[in-house]
Amino acid sequence: MRLVTADQMRELDRRTIEEVGIPGVVLMENAGRGAAEHLCRRFASLKPGPVLVLAGKGNNGGDGYVIARHLLDRGWQVRTVVLASAESVGADAGVNLRALRNSGGDIDFAEDEGALRAALDKGRGDTLVVDALLGTGLTSEVRGAYALAIDWINDSGAQVLAVDIPSWLDGSTGCILGRAVRADSTVTFAFAKVGHAVFPGAGLCGELLTVDIGIPATVADGAGDALLLVESAEAAALLPPRPFSGHKGTFGHLLVVAGSTGKSGAAALTAEGGLRAGAGLVTLACPAGVHGVLETKLTEAMTAPLPEVDGAVSLQALQALRFHWAGKEAVALGPGLGQTEEVRDLVRRLVRECPLPLVVDADGINALAPDPSPLGERSGRPAVLTPHPGEMARLTGGTVAEVEADRLGVSRDFARQYGVVLVLKGARTVVAFPDGRVRINGSGNPGLASGGMGDVLTGVIGGLLAQGMKVEEAATLGVFLHGLAADRILSRMGDAGMLAGDLLAEIPAARKQLLIHGGKHAQS
Repeated sequence: MRLVTADQMRELDRRTIEEVGIPGVVLMENAGRGAAEHLCRRFASLKPGPVLVLAGKGNNGGDGYVIARHLLDRGWQVRTVVLASAESVGADAGVNLRALRNSGGDIDFAEDEGALRAALDKGRGDTLVVDALLGTGLTSEVRGAYALAIDWINDSGAQVLAVDIPSWLDGSTGCILGRAVRADSTVTFAFAKVGHAVFPGAGLCGELLTVDIGIPATVADGAGDALLLVESAEAAALLPPRPFSGHKGTFGHLLVVAGSTGKSGAAALTAEGGLRAGAGLVTLACPAGVHGVLETKLTEAMTAPLPEVDGAVSLQALQALRFHWAGKEAVALGPGLGQTEEVRDLVRRLVRECPLPLVVDADGINALAPDPSPLGERSGRPAVLTPHPGEMARLTGGTVAEVEADRLGVSRDFARQYGVVLVLKGARTVVAFPDGRVRINGSGNPGLASGGMGDVLTGVIGGLLAQGMKVEEAATLGVFLHGLAADRILSRMGDAGMLAGDLLAEIPAARKQLLIHGGKHAQS
């Protein structure tokens, strides 16, 4: 699903009005009529209401006036409360306010908190509220009568339809500006916005529907694919082929560099993740002290002992790794390696030297955090980093709060600066490409919040890289498969107590589900 920012949507509207010549009042009519039609379908059991439309004086309010008029024509009991004076509502919104009034609409104007309280008291018993207070044009935190309106909506117990986006939710970041409306359903126009797709905004929208308002394809195509919410259709299109004539060499050989004393599980999960993602062969290179344990733990992956110091790989392992990466297609680096000085030196040199596509996680990221410059020295050799917010904060020198406040911007800036694919894990994982494109993952659930899940993801992305996928596609598909496997488990056992080992076993079934969705049965 294509996404746009608030600024991009305003530009699409401007071009449609000024360059194509479709009047804004026509776009507003299309938007309001489409939202009213959705309301009639979605909340059919609540007819004839009563319905309360809470509207501002701008374009979002204008959409609300159109909705009220169409509901009135369809036999609903509708009352509209405008948080402004009649005289202050102008332009296209003013046109539709007059049309609503001329159609016999019941309208109250509330310019301040006292007037709003009085108007709201008249509507006790409303079964449905339409939030048309403010769309994507907000720039500051909510206050005054608007804050009162939002609190009233959220405490009303009524079903809530948000127009375009829940009021006081930032359409470009998904952040809440003070407080925001909690909607049961949101009707947005032309394109979904970033704020619909990322948290916390994604948790406030309820069911999301996009309505065509008549923006011509020649204008809409200008939105491009810079921002996408990845759902099943997008992920299915990325699946690599599995020819019947293939053999284990066809599907690539992944080298995993992971593990240390006490962290052999991370290494095993990464290696198995590569195999479950479809790699033909996986070799796990690990410290000699845990090699015997991992040989026992792993039956399908090969293992290779590396020189170590106190249970962690030493810098002397670099020469062995140069030998081991020969003949491989990709390298997964970092899970469970530890944080000794020699590990840090080894990681930094390996990142600089390794000629293969590389996915770096966990202690690999920690080794780079003080100075990520080795990433920029790879001279076009692709790499994927998979930090959680804490690791991302260490990479950028910021705080976790700063990362979470602008997940897209932080990820995009880092990916561009260092020429990597950046996977910022968390609810609605962000995948940022070096060219500025961003993919937001649409799969996954809280069951992924347990130890070892990130190790599995590293292996899955590495396994897809080993099959010859481009780094951007491997990261995007790997993240979606990982989340889809968790969603499948959720449907059987809930989101608490899900283990990384459970996820491993579910990845092939998740891939099969995508194959069926994409109509690619012949590959399996």
